[in-house]
Amino acid sequence: MKATLKRFLKSPTQPVDLLLHLTTRRSARQLARLGLALVGVVAIYAGLFHLLMALEGKSYPWFTGIYWTLTTMTTLGLGDIIFESGIGMVFTSIVLVSGVLYLLVILPFVFIQLSTVSARVPVELSPGVRGHVIIVRNGPLSTALIERLRRQQLPYALVLDSMEEALAFHERHHRVVYGSVTDPQTYRQARASEARFIVATGPDVKAASAVYAIREAAPGVPLAATASNAGAAAVLRACGADQILTLDELMGNAMARRTIAGDAIAHVIGQVGEVTIAEATAGGTPLEEKTVGELRLRDLTGVHIIGVWEHGEFRIATPETRLTRQTVLVLAGSQEQVDRYNELFCIYNLGTSPLLILGGGNVGRVVAEAFKFRGLDYRVIDRNAPTGIDASKLIRGEATDQNVLTDAGIANAPAAVITTHDDDTNIFLTTLIRQLRPSIQIVARATLEQSVHTLHRAGCDFVLSAASMGASMVLNLLRHGNILMLEEGVDIFSVRVPPALAGKRIRDTAVRRQTGATIVGVTFNGKTSINPDPECMLEQDAEAILVGSVQAENAFFERFGDATRV
Repeated sequence: MKATLKRFLKSPTQPVDLLLHLTTRRSARQLARLGLALVGVVAIYAGLFHLLMALEGKSYPWFTGIYWTLTTMTTLGLGDIIFESGIGMVFTSIVLVSGVLYLLVILPFVFIQLSTVSARVPVELSPGVRGHVIIVRNGPLSTALIERLRRQQLPYALVLDSMEEALAFHERHHRVVYGSVTDPQTYRQARASEARFIVATGPDVKAASAVYAIREAAPGVPLAATASNAGAAAVLRACGADQILTLDELMGNAMARRTIAGDAIAHVIGQVGEVTIAEATAGGTPLEEKTVGELRLRDLTGVHIIGVWEHGEFRIATPETRLTRQTVLVLAGSQEQVDRYNELFCIYNLGTSPLLILGGGNVGRVVAEAFKFRGLDYRVIDRNAPTGIDASKLIRGEATDQNVLTDAGIANAPAAVITTHDDDTNIFLTTLIRQLRPSIQIVARATLEQSVHTLHRAGCDFVLSAASMGASMVLNLLRHGNILMLEEGVDIFSVRVPPALAGKRIRDTAVRRQTGATIVGVTFNGKTSINPDPECMLEQDAEAILVGSVQAENAFFERFGDATRV
């Protein structure tokens, strides 16, 4: 507080700046309401003044009523204008008392509140704080990461350079440090040298300054920073960041992997250890209208159906799960087993029409490059001519225009990938495309986590959140573990076999029934058993790979509190 006052009082011309600095938007609204109330009261009193004076047979100019009200409320009482009737004297007493209350009670209380705002915003963590995760700046990634850290009961602190944001988070019981994000002293006050991990978010240019400041205050602490592209990533790495999160590139590649490109083969979406996770469509293949138990895919190929996507909802697969034309299978197995699956189903081609990419920004460009690498035909719809997009693949126009979509081939396209950064636009496009083509696969991007549910309701088959992907990556780096996010809210994670499960067969553990998570792999003595037999014994020093929703993951760690992530 003293430093703030010194900084702003160096120039006598800045008292207004000081007040604005100390005033949050909420306090400003309160002050504005108080001022409007005062204007209203003065106007009412001035009107009553003229009315009562008229009853006494006196007449004054209109401003006299305001003049009399102000002198009476401020207790100056000049005495040049007075009432002679009893009702006039009573009115004068009411105006006088209300003025005293306003001056001596309400105004002092408001200004005390304003002057103590900055004192309530922490500028330093307690000396005993250590082993925490520092998150620089607020944003979608910060929000998603905080939610995951709180779920895992990991300590964290936010470094914010906005007093309004700092006060708001502090009042919601978050650990906050207010200060300049480009000042090394801010990170010293945030105990950065004692931190477990630091994440710098925000625009590339500002992130570079923040990284330099962090490195001066905490040279050896692991530091990750977000970057918009490969060029910015190289700069931030040169500034001192250990890990770079290129969220647009991650998002584009993830969306491309999720796109069923007109065929029935399994497309790899990620890997955890030696376990390969892939997705394939059931429509147009012999799998359609059969139950998982009837397929016997495990006997034929070795892959295991761990779950299915149906209308944007992920469900753990059971022998009774029936597959439909809209079902997307989530498969787990070795790469060899996935290849064996593809040998069986590669003959089922669902069409060769171009895929549609709606939006030619950073994410759209990455999706296009991924499709080109896979040898897939595509069209990019954008109102501009974005750099990095093949002109022969570009369709100029508004993607929200039904005629543009029709010209682009929406009637035959196997999938549409919506890559714009505006969630409202993505929701509109999803609804429009689903109406035009009910059977098409729609993969969409969400900037805000709260938009994920709405996009699913609008008809998206897959919704990917950059914030969630970034948060999962940070947790991987933080724990040196391995989390693969299948989609928003569905993870694959590795743990050491907890003592409560050691020495038991998978069949006898009841993990799936008790938590909703499924064991898809077991690693022991350096060897991984993929899709282990239910009779497989879980050894004490083994590692288990599980898949499940966020709720299932939380239930697993609640049920087996001594389990540790790998």
